[in-house]
Amino acid sequence: MLLDLHSQPILPPDRQVLSELDWSEVASLWNNNELGILHDWFNERWSRLVRNSVLGQKDPEAEFLQALAFATLALFFTQNRNQDGALLMIDDALIALSRYRPRYLGVGIDPIIATLQDLRPLLVGLAPDDPCPLYPFVFPKFEYQRSAP
Repeated sequence: MLLDLHSQPILPPDRQVLSELDWSEVASLWNNNELGILHDWFNERWSRLVRNSVLGQKDPEAEFLQALAFATLALFFTQNRNQDGALLMIDDALIALSRYRPRYLGVGIDPIIATLQDLRPLLVGLAPDDPCPLYPFVFPKFEYQRSAP
C-alpha cells in the first residue's frame, strides 16, 4: 500500500493560541493552588500549538507551555503523595525552563525555578507516597506582565 502524502495539507502554525493566552487566568489557577486544572489548561493549549506547527513539539512557544506544565505538575504531585513523579517533573521543568530565563512571553521564570530548586532537595530520599515535606505548602505567586491594550 502506498502512502498518500498529498491528502493532508500542512497547516500554518496556530499562532492564535499565543494571542489568546490569558496569563491572568493562569495566575488565578496557580495562586489558588488549582494545579491539576492548570496542567490541563497548559496541555490543551500546547496540543493546539503543536498540532498545526511545522516545528511540532520543537516549536519554542510549545516547549515553553510544556515547561510550565512540567512545573505545575511537579507542584501538584508533591502535594498529592507522588514524590517520584514530582522529582521527575522538577528535573524536566528545570531543564526546559532554564532556556526562557528570566522572562518569556511576559512570564517571570526565575521565581518558578527558585521554587523548584528549593523543593527538589526536600524530596530526595522520601518514599514515593510520602506526604509533601512542606506544610503548609507555600510557593511564590505567578508573575506576569500584562500586555498593553
